[in-house]
Amino acid sequence: MNGNSTQNKKMRRRFWRRIKEKSIERFFQANALLAIIILSGIFYLLFTEGFPALKAVGIREFFFRARWDPTSPVRESYGLLSMIVSTLMASIGAMMIAVPIGIAAAAYLADVAHPKVREIIKPVMEILAGMPSVVIGFIGIVVLGPLIAEMFKIPSGLNALNGSILLSLMSLPTIVSISEDSILSVPQEFKNASLALGATRWQTLVRVTLPAASSGIIASVMLGMGRAIGETMTVLMACGNAPAFPMGFLEPIRTMTATMAIELGETVQGGMHYQSLFVVAIVLFVMTFAVNLISDLILQKYQKVNR
Repeated sequence: MNGNSTQNKKMRRRFWRRIKEKSIERFFQANALLAIIILSGIFYLLFTEGFPALKAVGIREFFFRARWDPTSPVRESYGLLSMIVSTLMASIGAMMIAVPIGIAAAAYLADVAHPKVREIIKPVMEILAGMPSVVIGFIGIVVLGPLIAEMFKIPSGLNALNGSILLSLMSLPTIVSISEDSILSVPQEFKNASLALGATRWQTLVRVTLPAASSGIIASVMLGMGRAIGETMTVLMACGNAPAFPMGFLEPIRTMTATMAIELGETVQGGMHYQSLFVVAIVLFVMTFAVNLISDLILQKYQKVNR
């Protein structure tokens, strides 16, 4: 009897364990499905609001013309090319600054820095991550803008370079934090084996640690890129907001996010201008999706190479 009772208890435990596992599995499936539904709903809303303008104006007008002037009394223009180029300039410029600095800082914190130094730098990075974008924008207007104007002898420092530097500051905490965690997750055995073969600490870091942590580093860069593309207030305040096609980093630009923030509140709901701003939102949505897709493809390729 005792044997049967023990066996029944084991069977009941297995039964409830399977129920718990299935419940957890269903919970995560429901969350994944909810995320897909929300994402699809956002795209549907943008598409239904923006499609009438896309149909009326035409793809060629939107994507191959640089002039954006929806309120012109002569002829309304809805060209997005200048805004797309401006957004890419600011974001890519930010990554050119933030990526080398961020990866170097992460490698220093994870592999070189003294624990006391790490305890000082980490809170500073967290404070930078939590700083409001409007404060960053004020720094660009009051400090960085005049400095750029004086350095390059130009009338105004509110330009693409200013925006790129500020966006790099905003992306830096994300890149440093995730890259550092990825570097710390590399097994110590990899480093010990490299050092045992006669490699220096620098050679071990560059040829062993960083390649082993590259998947997390790539993810951090893509997240930083997404932060730069989607930022609104900083670029609105520090980039000059000139709707003309930019010819260099020392010229003022207007990004897609800044255009939506400036103009959406002043348009008539349901009008052509209003619907055209939703087309801008669709393009921004697609660009963000493309960044995430490219990062996923790079990670998959890296995983295949390392199998």
